[in-house]
Amino acid sequence: MKKLFLIIGAPGSGKTTDASIIAEKHPDRIVHYSTGDMLREEVASGSELGKTIESYIAKGALVPLNIIIDTIVSAIKHAPVDTILIDGYPRSEEQMTAFDELVSKEDDIDLVSVIEVRVSEEVARERILGRRAEAAPGEERSDDSEEVFNDRMKIYTDPLGAIQRFYTDKGLLTIINGERTLDEVVDEMEKFVLSKI
Repeated sequence: MKKLFLIIGAPGSGKTTDASIIAEKHPDRIVHYSTGDMLREEVASGSELGKTIESYIAKGALVPLNIIIDTIVSAIKHAPVDTILIDGYPRSEEQMTAFDELVSKEDDIDLVSVIEVRVSEEVARERILGRRAEAAPGEERSDDSEEVFNDRMKIYTDPLGAIQRFYTDKGLLTIINGERTLDEVVDEMEKFVLSKI
């Protein structure tokens, strides 16, 4: 049985970093996938699919549902261990509903929790624009600009209330304050995940 934790949070909330650190500390038990990283890897491959994905990412728009679902299902099924952290999903009510339908049909996937790494918009903006300023030449992410940040933030916040209600009603939502130090956030998330597996 694959135990799945979905990690959501605003752009710049630290969700990818947090999950990566936890997986690195427990490589024999936990694996981490970032939907954003998986999609960016496809873009980097230069494939036709990658070019399609790039056209969405560069604008800060949502990648089509079928591409996201296929990417996530593949990651879960091919995961080398039974505990999986996936961050950056769901980002819309449509994604949430489609994934819930999928998981309800899968006997070997248990959605244990949806963890929200909560930060204010101000903190998220500072982190994203700081990340762009600190990037080495050629390593800037195309989605780390003020304009794209605003679009990404709107895409994140518009469905957030519905996503929170949906997972709260299922008893699956856990909120972690992402405005603390990296160590504090990782420690809380790690303890929570380990307590559930």
